[in-house]
Amino acid sequence: MSSTASQRALDYLEVLPGTTFNKLYQQPSTALAIFRRMLPHLAKTLVMAMLFMPTPFAVSDLDIWVKPDPESLQARDRTLSVLQRLHILLDARDGAGRAAYELSQHFAKSLRLALTGGGDHRSFGVPCNTPDKTPMTVDYLDAFARKQWEAILYYVVGSAHTGLGGSVAITPGTQLLLQTGEFVALRNRQAHITQSGFTFLLQDINAQIWTLLIVYLEDSSRRDMISVDVLSFLFTLGSLELGISYSTSNLTPTQLHMLDDLSDFGIIYRRTSDSTRYYPTRLATTLTSDAPALPNNSLTSTTTNTTSSSSNQPTQDEKGYIILETNYRLYAYTSSPLLISILSLFTSLRARYPNLVTAKLTKTSIQSAIHLGITSDQIISYLTTHAHPLMRAHQQQAQAQQQSQSGNPNTHPANNAPVLPPTVVDQIRLWQLEGERMVSHRGYLIRDVGTAEEYDRAVRYAEALGVLRKEFRSRGSFFVTRMDQMSGYFKGQAAKKREAAAAGKREGEVGGAAVAAVKREGFLDLDGVFEGLKDTKVIYTGK
Repeated sequence: MSSTASQRALDYLEVLPGTTFNKLYQQPSTALAIFRRMLPHLAKTLVMAMLFMPTPFAVSDLDIWVKPDPESLQARDRTLSVLQRLHILLDARDGAGRAAYELSQHFAKSLRLALTGGGDHRSFGVPCNTPDKTPMTVDYLDAFARKQWEAILYYVVGSAHTGLGGSVAITPGTQLLLQTGEFVALRNRQAHITQSGFTFLLQDINAQIWTLLIVYLEDSSRRDMISVDVLSFLFTLGSLELGISYSTSNLTPTQLHMLDDLSDFGIIYRRTSDSTRYYPTRLATTLTSDAPALPNNSLTSTTTNTTSSSSNQPTQDEKGYIILETNYRLYAYTSSPLLISILSLFTSLRARYPNLVTAKLTKTSIQSAIHLGITSDQIISYLTTHAHPLMRAHQQQAQAQQQSQSGNPNTHPANNAPVLPPTVVDQIRLWQLEGERMVSHRGYLIRDVGTAEEYDRAVRYAEALGVLRKEFRSRGSFFVTRMDQMSGYFKGQAAKKREAAAAGKREGEVGGAAVAAVKREGFLDLDGVFEGLKDTKVIYTGK
């Protein structure tokens, strides 16, 4: 699973209630998939260290493991945040009454079963006992998955009505799902791509699949499906073997219903809707893997051939097919109708040859794309990601020349030697700015935190989580994109203050006058600070 796909799945999982996790973690395949693909390295180390511990792990012992430098402390905070959001790590007390951590019993038991074997859980699929009379080959499964998935991409890009679409028409249910996820919008009964849809196209295949599956998960409750069964089956598919047929005997009614939907996506292959066997395609077996989901698909099949013998940089070379000149002319070495249709969203096509398409970036074409919701940054990102190897070679030469002139071979003047012509990049942004003067971000404005020290700790915590968007230090406030983790942080801080105040009262060290002084100094009960906080759009200029 790529980092983008992993983050998509993590964002969905972390908002689920604890009872859902307890049900999920009863399946060893789910526990293993989350452990392998959604936890950072430090979190994996911590889980493995605690997996066979008979007693809780003291917080003070964990602090000994971590270096006192800021980078290590931030890594520790991120690790604890991820583990707690996934309900893997729980607060506890050790035998001496100290604050400690312990693993969720369901997660620990399932992970031990997955690593050591045993049990009759059958969560890793049940292969068919009888051989298939006409077994499906891996090549056939790859072709089926590619055909089904590219049909979805054709629909998103809007080429289904322009003669560039594929030969497979997606089902009405899949069309409705794409509209629910706001990848497309219907205008005059025709589907048109949105900003979210273009972001969807910019992702790698693994991230695209998880993005669509998360919309499917969110929509499952409307279709009277059990979300826990849906999630468990998706994690199970990631552990199956390509080319092997599996039985439907161990599937729940929700999972049996999923087979038809997943077949429309190309994730599984099933001959008929009542067949008792199914084949996972490569889209399924790579759900929790770093392997490419669709090798040699239309998004990477270009007519460029690189001469580099290096095998550690295949992705950029395979995707690179666009040459952009300073006069805004664009040459795309591809024969893929899907790629041509994507280019037509923000360029003016001029000519098409068997292995080459010529186009030009114009003010009209860019503003037409912006009218659809596509941003200038997305266009620049697409052109950069799919730049031809010759453009990258020119960039490397320019960087080498700058390094030789500076006399320092260790410098990295990447910003001074961009892949795309700077004049074209600036003009694309200027065309968008003609109709926009402000940038809006949806999130939460936090203020009146308390003392300066408490404010600094809260800002550092938000920055460690990666949710800090903007800080207004002079006003004593900051803006975050997510509030669930921050709310838990403030509640924890308030609980610590109440415990300290209660301990002071019991010891007789703090009298009534001292308590009043504590309140005057700003020690507030933060439980109610964010009670009335609502989803607020804060708009400010600058980036």
